[in-house]
Amino acid sequence: MKPTKILLGASAFALIAASAAQAQQTWRYAFEEAIDEVQGVFATQFKEHIEANSDHEVQLFPFGTLGESDDIMEQTQAGILQFVNQSPGFTGALIPAAQVFFVPYLLPQEGEELNEFFRTSVAINEMFPEIYAEHGLELLTMYPEGEVVITTKQPVRSPADLNEQNIRVMTNPLLVESYRAFGAVPTPLPWGEVYGGLQTNMIQGQENPMFYVESTRMYEVTDYLTFTGHNNFTTALMANQDFFDGLSDEDRQLIRDAVDVAFEYILEYQQGLTEASLEAILEAKPEMEIIRLTEEERQPFMDAAERVEEEFLRMTGDTGARILEQMKADLEAVRN
Repeated sequence: MKPTKILLGASAFALIAASAAQAQQTWRYAFEEAIDEVQGVFATQFKEHIEANSDHEVQLFPFGTLGESDDIMEQTQAGILQFVNQSPGFTGALIPAAQVFFVPYLLPQEGEELNEFFRTSVAINEMFPEIYAEHGLELLTMYPEGEVVITTKQPVRSPADLNEQNIRVMTNPLLVESYRAFGAVPTPLPWGEVYGGLQTNMIQGQENPMFYVESTRMYEVTDYLTFTGHNNFTTALMANQDFFDGLSDEDRQLIRDAVDVAFEYILEYQQGLTEASLEAILEAKPEMEIIRLTEEERQPFMDAAERVEEEFLRMTGDTGARILEQMKADLEAVRN
């Protein structure tokens, strides 16, 4: 039997062409936080620049809309999403060298030195894009989200205070190693289970930037908030490589310009954000105890960090060694 031919009129072809064109004009962008948190603010700035300077529409998908972090990464690699904003913490298994951002006491805590590092780092702007491209991802930028603090049920002033404490961490081998070196029992747990885990004492603590501790109300189920100075949360914006390579030169430049605008905006937006979030936490829970470790108290944690750096090099081999060496050189350059 011969297949039946379906003859389409000019109007039908026009509708199909219009639908295809509309699909090409709409870009889908997912991220790991709420729309009013740091990644959401960055995404909103990106969207506004794209839409003000082109016919493209950017659809934003905050945390949970399309699944967990692993889900949105898979969707980006498959081309279902055009953009994904995800911490190197969640890409550590895919891109082991990205775990360098979890070597404790490597990055400055906050301020212009940190910002300038992200602007000028050879490791971030030249080396990492080549590594991400091997996995079908165009690395567009990395940016900081704030100093990481630990919230716990018991006071923490030394690694001994973390002994036998279950601390929730992302599913990241080096972060697990960090808390093991700090004396804790690192406990990988999906984010949706953290609040309940603290309520039921399945875990006794967790780490995050201050704004996220406030917005997710982690202070409600913990009693102590400790500034250890061990890390600054880093995140990365990526595009599907085939999508990006298939764009016109004009659209690729449009995206780069939007990234630059959002990058500078988010650095300025974060000025004072940690302290503002801390004030909000203390207003909501005045009895929350804030601990800022002295240099003497930090030293045992810093000593433990040497073991974590060694583990990073063991996990990542020559690639990790080159990345770490370049990052240290980049940091030295902004300090001088």
